[in-house]
Amino acid sequence: MRSGERVPSTRTLAVELGISRIPILNAYAQLSAEGYFESRIGAGTVISNSLPDQMMVSQSRGRRPSGVSSRPRPVAARAALPRPVEAGPWQRGWGAFGVSQVAFDHFPFPIWNSLVTRQCRRIQENSFGYGNPLGSKDLREQVASYLRTARAVRCEADQIMIVSGSQQGLHIATCVLLDPQSRVWMEEPGYRFARNVFMANGCQIVPVPVDSEGLNVAVGISRSPKARVAFVSPSHQYPLGVTMSAARRLQLLDWAENSGSWIIEDDYDSEYRYESMPIAALQGLDVNSRVIYIGTFSKVLFPSLRLGYVVIPPDLVDRFIAVRLAMDITPAGFFQAVLADFIRDGHFSRHIRRTRVLYNERRLTLLESIRQELGGAVDITGGQAGMHLSVKFKGISDHVVATHAAAKRLWLVPLSSSYLGRTKEQGFILGFGSTRAEEIPTAVRLLRTILGSKIKVAEPSPLLAS
Repeated sequence: MRSGERVPSTRTLAVELGISRIPILNAYAQLSAEGYFESRIGAGTVISNSLPDQMMVSQSRGRRPSGVSSRPRPVAARAALPRPVEAGPWQRGWGAFGVSQVAFDHFPFPIWNSLVTRQCRRIQENSFGYGNPLGSKDLREQVASYLRTARAVRCEADQIMIVSGSQQGLHIATCVLLDPQSRVWMEEPGYRFARNVFMANGCQIVPVPVDSEGLNVAVGISRSPKARVAFVSPSHQYPLGVTMSAARRLQLLDWAENSGSWIIEDDYDSEYRYESMPIAALQGLDVNSRVIYIGTFSKVLFPSLRLGYVVIPPDLVDRFIAVRLAMDITPAGFFQAVLADFIRDGHFSRHIRRTRVLYNERRLTLLESIRQELGGAVDITGGQAGMHLSVKFKGISDHVVATHAAAKRLWLVPLSSSYLGRTKEQGFILGFGSTRAEEIPTAVRLLRTILGSKIKVAEPSPLLAS
């Protein structure tokens, strides 16, 4: 309808629609109050003449979708880098080989539920206000005690910030340490979501290759000796799963001190090591406070908990608080209290011990199944720790195979997606946390069927046999 056109009377419209006249009277009154209708003596109610003509053009006749202007629509550069991409089909399901999926069937839900109930009964008025921007002191004390004992981290509760997962911790650290155009060493291949944080903040990423000893520090120095930050996952590198050697760790710390640079250590699934004692954190070797240590509970409890932590050098704590206040002021308090009780009462350490045995069984089953079904056609890395391992193939397109496998409910993350440079190895990142041991051989046989004639299956190699 256009400006000046008469609208039906309320009685007529009620009859046509077969409804009461009351909602129509209410609607007409509201439209008149908002200026869409005008009442004229002797002419009834008409469409207002003051409405612009473009509002009278329906979407079916118009040239643009509703709400989209033809004028410039500027956005920040950080919002365009990296551009949002649709999740691959291998990220849309739950089951065999899904990465970052935990054994929900072995989580102590009755205990967790009782702790949640306990906290509900304890809620007081001060529970409804803003908390400390560093997070609950109770939880920070529990985390500090755990990290000192289990990970040999040098820390006190006042150095710990509770965050919404390691991704937010990395984002806060990036805001504190890096300016646009700052150079960052990044493991190649490396963690894509960490790469996205650096790119979104306008940083220049320097890919540094990973070999059997972890990040190649000498190559990093040759490519960018004065990089502001090195981002590493030394205990169980993602995605290759290698552990950084002691020599490389000391070399990296020396570089950071001599160049005035920082190290961000991502220690996301260090609790799970199967063929030796857990490797101490890089931060524990740092005597110059150059390491920002980031961890998360998502990989050992459940992802939707959204609780992680950052261990901050003492002289940077105020800087981290300033960024936190600008970002979201403080973390949500309720589940911090629940988690503090979970750790204090010993449930967390018991859960780690039990799942370590469980994941080791699944890991060994996966390694044996790969040896039997794929033999020498595949090279395995990272099978000594964590909740995933990587397999490399020659002569395939991992994206093509992963897309085909997802249609059969096999969730293979392409290894090539973790590379930034043009040289990309083909293979898959296989998670085993959420797959029962008895289901793994069937899943590996299905993988072999999907690969079909794309690879040549040979006798097991010595590497696989070990």
